Amino acid sequence: MAQVREQAGALRKGGRQAAERAGRGFTASPRLCIALLVALGFALGCSEFVVIGIEPEIADALGVSLSQAGQLISFFSVAYAVLTPVLALTTGRFRRFHLLVAYAVVLNVGNLMAVLAGSFEALLAARVVIGAVSGAILAVGVTYIPELVPAKHVSMVISVVYAAFSVAMVLATSLGKMIADALNWHAAIVAAFALTLIVSVALVAALPREGKGDVTATVGEQLKMLGDVRVLAGVAIFVFGVGSVYVFYAYVSPYLENILGLTSAQTSMALMGYGVMCLISNLLSGLIETRLGMRALIGTFVLQAALLAGLFAVGAATVPALVLVMAVGLSMYLVSTPCVAMFMDTAARDYPTALTLATSLEPMSFNIGIAFGTAVGGAVVGGIGMGYAGLVGAVFSLVASVLVAFAVHQVARRRAPRAQA
Repeated sequence: MAQVREQAGALRKGGRQAAERAGRGFTASPRLCIALLVALGFALGCSEFVVIGIEPEIADALGVSLSQAGQLISFFSVAYAVLTPVLALTTGRFRRFHLLVAYAVVLNVGNLMAVLAGSFEALLAARVVIGAVSGAILAVGVTYIPELVPAKHVSMVISVVYAAFSVAMVLATSLGKMIADALNWHAAIVAAFALTLIVSVALVAALPREGKGDVTATVGEQLKMLGDVRVLAGVAIFVFGVGSVYVFYAYVSPYLENILGLTSAQTSMALMGYGVMCLISNLLSGLIETRLGMRALIGTFVLQAALLAGLFAVGAATVPALVLVMAVGLSMYLVSTPCVAMFMDTAARDYPTALTLATSLEPMSFNIGIAFGTAVGGAVVGGIGMGYAGLVGAVFSLVASVLVAFAVHQVARRRAPRAQA
């Protein structure tokens, strides 16, 4: 009898939990929700970066120069960087799920505009629309993670979602080029649209309609965080750290083909190899944060500067240049997890109502870096020549190293009074 009562109690408890989950729209398991958030990060990365591998084809088809085609990256990044924090600040009083749905609709409309674009101007407009909400939907999605996994796994899951976005950067570049070579550049855009549509619809269907993360915050409450010197230093680290690589990477396809003399197929294979290096880089980023913390980035940026300068030194020597390109890929994402951890820790300690804004800082900062690096790279390519891109990027990496040292000092300075108390 006691066993029967225990079973009945368990059933009632399970029924209440199921009703509670259904009441707030939690229609899928936490694991599926996490998987869909990771897929969202990857899909957003594909939408953003698919044009990098097909810039020459777009330029030829739409009758613009290669440097003009680079605007498809820089304009996207500017819209992303500007509107991600603006939307986080101004929508603090709206429920997360409603924002998620609205952002998903705009995102897919923008991708459809890109599919239908018949001119460079129309494609550029579509890229701005996509960029306007990509960071916002990712930031909102990440706020669900603390409700889906135990507290000790939150940071790791967040970094995996961002890692999926980062890995897509290179995979979309190489796969987009393969699709363009096999069919045409338009087919690569269609593939990115299809992936984004499927993932966003599934995510809207699966995520809870309500939850603990539905915390309202005023603009003023969140703006305080943007004035924190640790946050400003972290943003600057991304601008120069990511920008250093993008001076070179934004034009990697023409570099591989025109400077190193690779064929189109060889370029696609090289980009795939670079993607593998970036995947490893993401894993190393998490390891660095766990074992060494932010301080380790001082040395990694110095090493990155040496690698980028090496590209200038070896010139058109194919084998050593390819080795250096792969090594740059290995260094590319080491910055991500330590800086994300600093942003999240700063919010948790001092600005608890600014969680969504904190989650938006990494993609925002990363895309400011992309826009900055791409713009400088375009000036280098159109001016002194593509061969100098690595040398200019090396200077930016050294600036990032100095900024890391400053940020580490500021974090230690803020924590010292609390430790003494």
